[in-house]
Amino acid sequence: MEQFTLDWGLQRRSYTVSELTAEMRSMLAGEFADIWVSGEISGAKMPPSGHYYFTLKDESAQIRCVCYKMTARYLKFKPQDGVAVLARGRVDLYDARGDLQFMVEALEPQGHGALQFAFEQLKRKLAAEGLFEQARKRPLPAMPERIGIVTSPSGAVISDMIHILERRCPGRHIRLYPAQVQGESAAEQIASGIEYFGASGWPEVVIVARGGGSLEDLWAFNEERVARAIAASPVPVVSAVGHETDFTIADFVADLRAPTPSAAAELVVCTRQSLVDGLSGAEARLRQAARLTLALRARRFHAVAIDPARLHRTLGRRMQRIDELEYALRDGVRNALTTRKRALDAIATRLVQRDVRLQFAEGDRCRPAVREGVFLRGYRDVRVDERAAADAGALHHRHVGEDAKVEPPMLLFRMIVIPRPRIVGPARKISHVPSAAALENEHAIAGFRKSRAADRATEPAADHNRIEGVAHRAEQGSITRQFAVEIRARPSAV
Repeated sequence: MEQFTLDWGLQRRSYTVSELTAEMRSMLAGEFADIWVSGEISGAKMPPSGHYYFTLKDESAQIRCVCYKMTARYLKFKPQDGVAVLARGRVDLYDARGDLQFMVEALEPQGHGALQFAFEQLKRKLAAEGLFEQARKRPLPAMPERIGIVTSPSGAVISDMIHILERRCPGRHIRLYPAQVQGESAAEQIASGIEYFGASGWPEVVIVARGGGSLEDLWAFNEERVARAIAASPVPVVSAVGHETDFTIADFVADLRAPTPSAAAELVVCTRQSLVDGLSGAEARLRQAARLTLALRARRFHAVAIDPARLHRTLGRRMQRIDELEYALRDGVRNALTTRKRALDAIATRLVQRDVRLQFAEGDRCRPAVREGVFLRGYRDVRVDERAAADAGALHHRHVGEDAKVEPPMLLFRMIVIPRPRIVGPARKISHVPSAAALENEHAIAGFRKSRAADRATEPAADHNRIEGVAHRAEQGSITRQFAVEIRARPSAV
């Protein structure tokens, strides 16, 4: 007989964490695939990856939200703290942390339209960067020869602008950059046209134009891409978008805003008649200013009433004064030169008087006084070095011989400059050397020089070098308060 087993308990179901999160994700994807959630943005941040992370909250709850980079590119405005929005997306489960999060695919501000909110947001951003400052606006050229236009080639805007330009000032060169002015790719094409004209450098002014329309139709001129291109253009840009009541971001950034495209054509060039009128007015003002200047100068001249005779007398006195100054200058220069020449002559005389060679020659003539030990000449006293004299005598007898009649000249002496006459050692005043003895001495020295000229090549090298060194030091010496002078031992060096 077959037996049946009855299980009266509940069926146990077990999941792993991964299985549970996957099951929950599938349930959430089926129930909350495309929903709208309203709340206030809090804690918005954008890391380097480009994704937006923020929290949507109300009075009693909150949920984490993420908007990936590819989706954030199409948002009309960027998430900002404190803004009440309506977010469209789906609910998902983040496996790594088990957190519930809302995947945002679209954002719209609550209270007013998303486009208007994005317009105000971009306007505040660019204004903070200084792109709307009047100081950076460039003036338009007075008479541009080359004009670039960025607009649609098939609209009525380009035909109206060309007609006005030809009527007001014919002969202008016009280039058109065809671009879409409405749609997804309109902003990129408009910015490319502005950058093309700026890089080419051909036009003197660029006009960005479009006809009227709604905010959605004009939205391409509110894109940040177009605003940056206008601000970076090296050529002045005129914005002519919509009607007079329409304002775009391009109007604020451009160098000049025109109410309409036709008005932009009128502002860029002036009529020929207005140019002629302006020249005529400038000529009239110039003539009036010249007449006024001449009248004022004539009145001043008559007020001064310069007398020609008095003028000539004044000029004559001034010329006479110039002559006097010239004579005084010549006399002063002549006196200065004379004074300097006298001073130079006095210095030269003193140098000649202090010449050492002259003192040596006079010392030879005063040799009889050397035997007494001292001679006095002027205000100088000369003391003979006895040891040097003995050495000189020995050297003289070695070369001349014991029987020579010529006495050895003074070899070495020290000269001491004494400020007042004073005799050092055994004193005997010497007035003159007998002329007969001096003459005999000079003849003997001359004969000795002739005899030594033949023997110079055979004399010992050591004695010759010593004598030449003594002579060289005597020639190179300088006069100081106390100095020593050496002269040659042979009479030929005297």
